[in-house]
Amino acid sequence: MNTIIRWEPAREVSSVREVMDRFFDVGLPRHNHLWKLWEQPDGLLSPALDMYETPETIVVKASLPGVKPEEVEISITGNTLTIKGEIKSEEKVEEEDYYQQERRFGSFFRSVGLPTALKTDKANAVFGDGVLTLTIPKAEEIKPKTIKVETRKVIESKKS
Repeated sequence: MNTIIRWEPAREVSSVREVMDRFFDVGLPRHNHLWKLWEQPDGLLSPALDMYETPETIVVKASLPGVKPEEVEISITGNTLTIKGEIKSEEKVEEEDYYQQERRFGSFFRSVGLPTALKTDKANAVFGDGVLTLTIPKAEEIKPKTIKVETRKVIESKKS
């Protein structure tokens, strides 16, 4: 005896959504990335970054709460920006005395690719309120240029 099973597209979409929800619950950090560092699978801490472009510069902002400016090392090699340092614990508390421990301490490291043709020797780094802001000027060849279009009158010659 053959049975007919009614196909319900909503059930299919629902199962795909459940799979994606499980992936994001397990696969990504669940805390606010703007104010915390997150831990990579290898145990290293990695600061959250924002990178954007203005007509004149590339700006990189890194969230580094609890880090002192002198504990941050910034380097640019080729087109790779590397930010590394260490967050040190302020006090010694035995682990068994904790009720909750969410803040992380230890070394952090983050590398990100930059667009080419930047003036890296003119880069400027400012640190304030737990946010490192790195501003790197663009080289002249990649800055947007406006080309003015000129009009020219065509003189028609009269046929005689």
